[in-house]
Amino acid sequence: MKILVIHNRYQQKGGEDTTFEQETRLLKQTEDIETLVFQNDAGWRGAMQFFLSTWNIFSAYKIRRAIHRFQPDVVHVHNWHYAIGPVVVRTVYYGKIPVILTVQNFRLLCPSAALLYNNTLFLDSITSSFPWNAIFKRVYRNSFIQTFWLAFTVWIHKKMGTWNMVDRYILQTALAKSVFLSSTLGVSEEKFSIKPNFIEDPRSSPKNREDFFLYIGRLSEEKGIDTLLEAFKTGEHELYIGGDGPLRERVQKASAENPHIRYLGLLDKNLVLEMMCRCSALLFPSIWYEGMPLTLIEAFAVGTPVIASNLGAMSSMITDRRDGLHFSAGNATELAGKLDFWTGLTKDEKKLYSERARECFEDLYTPEKNMEQILAIYRAAIKNKSVL
Repeated sequence: MKILVIHNRYQQKGGEDTTFEQETRLLKQTEDIETLVFQNDAGWRGAMQFFLSTWNIFSAYKIRRAIHRFQPDVVHVHNWHYAIGPVVVRTVYYGKIPVILTVQNFRLLCPSAALLYNNTLFLDSITSSFPWNAIFKRVYRNSFIQTFWLAFTVWIHKKMGTWNMVDRYILQTALAKSVFLSSTLGVSEEKFSIKPNFIEDPRSSPKNREDFFLYIGRLSEEKGIDTLLEAFKTGEHELYIGGDGPLRERVQKASAENPHIRYLGLLDKNLVLEMMCRCSALLFPSIWYEGMPLTLIEAFAVGTPVIASNLGAMSSMITDRRDGLHFSAGNATELAGKLDFWTGLTKDEKKLYSERARECFEDLYTPEKNMEQILAIYRAAIKNKSVL
């Protein structure tokens, strides 16, 4: 199968970039793959890209050239924001080639992309015909103009039918699908396919588990860092924190003041896996829906149970009291209670949680499972296109 994979890189590498890279490497093992990558620029070049994103004739030209040269059976778009723009969908559609769009955020529903404003869930845009409230709140980069332009770009393409030209949307969770179906986007249910992310099996054997809890990730407010630190203010539980971000100084201050909190700084991949193998459980206190955090998949891969907020992707990825525990997002008191509950479990009970976490990885998140799913999505889109 000849597959053209198109991706728009952000200025700073994010989860969508990682998914693009992983899936491309995986598909190259058996399929004929060509990639077309765009890059968001900074400064005045980035501003030009952003305001051209509503209808970028330059990106459309590059895409048409790539299609003409490669003659793909299917085109898979991982991200269009903002150097490419939604015109990629129309370009592929009028080339009579099936187009697949992976969606790892909620940008098609709200300019915030995360359905978050002032560190609380912001769901108003989902059912709005036009997200004026989001614009007045300046949910994108704290800018009225940029929020309006992004909202307008998505809205005008909704009115033009662009989003219905996508043959298949790939979402990571059933929760994401339900959010899109409840929105005003107007895309029919049969166009949504659920395919989780994956990682290569690290094949790391869990070491003798220690008593500390572990947080790995970005140190930012939407990740629930304040909830995390508050939960460890009292009690004797040990917390190790790895990562970097805008709240680093707050974490360093908490570490200096509390002997039970240890800040590890930014860790490389090997050290992350080592810490996951050693910890008692991973903590994931995010206060937004998330897409499908690779950190959770990495934890399951090494049999590490996860204690996470019962929200968004975490609600569906983690089964409470089977491979992890849930607590109410933003509730530090409840999180502290879950820490007490976990510590009170026997060694054999914790081992059972660990075995189930590993089983979850093997059932859902291996490269082999992902290859089966993504090729099935491509074939279905190609077959449906040939019938029309």
